[in-house]
Amino acid sequence: MKVPVLFPKIFDHPFTYKSEISESLKPGDFVKAPFGLSEITGVVWPYEQKTEKKFKIKKILKKINVKNLNSSMIEFISWFSKYNLVPLGLSFKMCLLNKDVVEKTFNKEFNKFKVKSRGNKFLLNTEQKKSLAFIRSIGNNYNVTVLEGVTGSGKTLVYFERIKDLIDKGFQALILLPEIALTNQFSRRFKDFFGTEPAIWHSGTTKKNKSIIWKGIIEGKIKIAIGARSSLFLPFKNLGIIVVDEEHDVSYKQDEGISYNARDMAVTRASLENIPINLVTSVPSIETYNNIVNKKYHITKLKKRYKEAPLPKIEIINLHSEVLNKKESWIANKTISKVNQYLNKGDQILFFLNRRGYAPFAICKKCGYKFECPNCAVNLNFHKKLNKLLCHYCGHKSSLLRLCKDKEKCDLLFCGPGVERIFSELKKIYPDRKIEIFSSDTLKKNKITSMLLKKVEKKKIDILVGTQLLSKGFHFPKLNCIVVVDADFSSHGYDLRSAEKNIQLYHQLAGRAGREGNTSTIYFQTYTPDDEVLLNISKNDPYAFLEKELLLRREKKLPPFYRLISLIISGKNEPLIMKFATNIKSKLPKMNKVNILGPVLAPITKLRKKYRCRILIRYPKNLFIQKYLSKSLNEIKIVSGIKLEVDVDPINFS
Repeated sequence: MKVPVLFPKIFDHPFTYKSEISESLKPGDFVKAPFGLSEITGVVWPYEQKTEKKFKIKKILKKINVKNLNSSMIEFISWFSKYNLVPLGLSFKMCLLNKDVVEKTFNKEFNKFKVKSRGNKFLLNTEQKKSLAFIRSIGNNYNVTVLEGVTGSGKTLVYFERIKDLIDKGFQALILLPEIALTNQFSRRFKDFFGTEPAIWHSGTTKKNKSIIWKGIIEGKIKIAIGARSSLFLPFKNLGIIVVDEEHDVSYKQDEGISYNARDMAVTRASLENIPINLVTSVPSIETYNNIVNKKYHITKLKKRYKEAPLPKIEIINLHSEVLNKKESWIANKTISKVNQYLNKGDQILFFLNRRGYAPFAICKKCGYKFECPNCAVNLNFHKKLNKLLCHYCGHKSSLLRLCKDKEKCDLLFCGPGVERIFSELKKIYPDRKIEIFSSDTLKKNKITSMLLKKVEKKKIDILVGTQLLSKGFHFPKLNCIVVVDADFSSHGYDLRSAEKNIQLYHQLAGRAGREGNTSTIYFQTYTPDDEVLLNISKNDPYAFLEKELLLRREKKLPPFYRLISLIISGKNEPLIMKFATNIKSKLPKMNKVNILGPVLAPITKLRKKYRCRILIRYPKNLFIQKYLSKSLNEIKIVSGIKLEVDVDPINFS
């Protein structure tokens, strides 16, 4: 009997084997088979790769004693591969654990994830009950429902109740979160509601826990998984619902390695599984909003915060007319006065600045030398805690020591503020207050993150200094004042989504304040008080922006009305990559209404010692150009020293 077997390798097709195993093999079964000089795990695939070549057919060694992949998962792998122009074998690899499967059973360990009638601890208000009833009324077959609600309105409780409905009927559930850092506080809310530890899946999950979760999911013994993008590829036995929390968050787009948008792929997986999917947000993405307008997605709204808590007031502090605290200060006297009022009431304060480190770049006052990364075309950021200059792209670290033209040490000037610099200034203003930094530099380990969150919740921290991580989903009961240190939204010309990202970011950020019903304010320090994005934020009417943005996108033939595919060509020789890119462009399919733009050098021309250029393909939304593009790309012979990456539906254009 001939059997097609797909391996987790960079091949776009299965390989044909013969089987003398007594039990019959069916699509989705895991097997061990010889491949080259080794024996590896593969999956029986539903179709053969037709070829005219004659070759010796090897034998499958054994069937692995693991529950098989169901037909909808096989279909999802196949579709994911075609849509994202990813080799089929690499798409399959994303469903496995370290290129393999888990045969061992973990019956005792499964028990800690067992969902337990929590009584009446969580009572929904009228709005929440109405939203839940609406979501239930649509049914258990495929549908996309947007659960939109102002920050702090209790959206999580609504979808927890919906998940409980389906768990009680024997289904499994997947909750996607955009950031690993969110899982700590979310886990406690989950445990309070479901009475069990959540099965958390992301890059920081230990190998042992991943083994337990993977096996529990495929056997149907673990009912709910919470995870980042990669959890979308878990092989559920009986998936009943997917929830994408903070659906607008650009973190759902993976740029490194295999490029894909986990939110969009989650919608497709729900469609193939014929199950409902809930997209949860306070301000929908442009794509989601367009689907709501076109009646493709259902929507239900929570317009009031939980326990009737008011939204924070918004006040703009014009730095042209306000006095800064002192020379080389980044905080206005008026801001300090406002903050003091909240501190005196026992409230917590958040100073927000979306820049890691101490200063975004350093130059020598004497010779004008600017410290740049030797590997990337970017400035080095000064991190005072490390006393090093650091590249935020490749991780290169550099000493501050450099001899100037007069053979003396450079006299350094640190330009602009980062969170460490704001922290230093605040320590001088408030020497007796407890102040902590929240950024990806300080929240690298789960234990540290958990410890910091508990300190905030127990009011052991007075002032937080944080980056955009703190805008996402955290609940701090005593946080009632937020200061945006630098509210100047000079948009990057290469980023078509910059305005959308800012609206969503600052709307989310404002939602961190006043969640327990107290008076709260968000202060925007700015030199551009008339900026359109800032005025949109201050009006607290994101729909006015979304409607205007849709008109602009339609006019400019941009997503969501057109689709984009980016081809990124990189290598160490700049003229060579441009020549190769021009050659690629000449071989791409010429089609009506399809525009091929470029090649041009990327805005960040060099990353990790490699120059980069882009070709951008723009095409109508109703055209599945991938099937034509795949053929053209497969015929291109890659030159030594050059790398070609394909990014379908790109979000990052740097």
